[in-house]
Amino acid sequence: PLTAPGRTVAGVDCAFLKGGRQIVAAAVLMDAETLDPLASAYAIQSVRFPYVPGLLSFREAPTELAALEKLPAAPDLLLVDGAGIAHPRHLGIATHLGLWLGWPTIGVAKSRLTGAHDPVGPARGDRVDLTAKGQILGQVVRTRNNVRPLFISVGHRITLPQAVDWTLRTTTRYRLPEPTRAADRLAAQLKRAL
Repeated sequence: PLTAPGRTVAGVDCAFLKGGRQIVAAAVLMDAETLDPLASAYAIQSVRFPYVPGLLSFREAPTELAALEKLPAAPDLLLVDGAGIAHPRHLGIATHLGLWLGWPTIGVAKSRLTGAHDPVGPARGDRVDLTAKGQILGQVVRTRNNVRPLFISVGHRITLPQAVDWTLRTTTRYRLPEPTRAADRLAAQLKRAL
């Protein structure tokens, strides 16, 4: 597991083009301390896997891997827009990418795929466990005061407390952590331009 602060973090996200026939994935590498962008990369591929609920990683991961491989260096930590083990099969896209790459990864999902949780307090840092069948799958975390919480789960090679800590550490003025927010913005810009 990730035991010391990393020097770099990265985020990855994607968007669909041409009526869903192509996918563009964007990856952004940042300084872990300052959150200054260090590099970015993207990849465009044809969609090769149909939409199947719960199997999104098979649709998105190949293009996200291609974008991540174009970064000039591997990050110490990858934040992924999507679920880690907080997934009906315990294998969301963050886990899928982490296992493939061997990198520490965090699933940062905007919506719940599985499990249940108690209400989350209104303040930044408030959190509750996300559970299913008596097992903790992740935590539901408020990253800013009075905004919708995020669903944080382990992707690979990180503990849940570390995942929540890194998510909060990399979240500044917005709901999303800066690495995934920057990747989302780049993917959206590319979608508009292409």
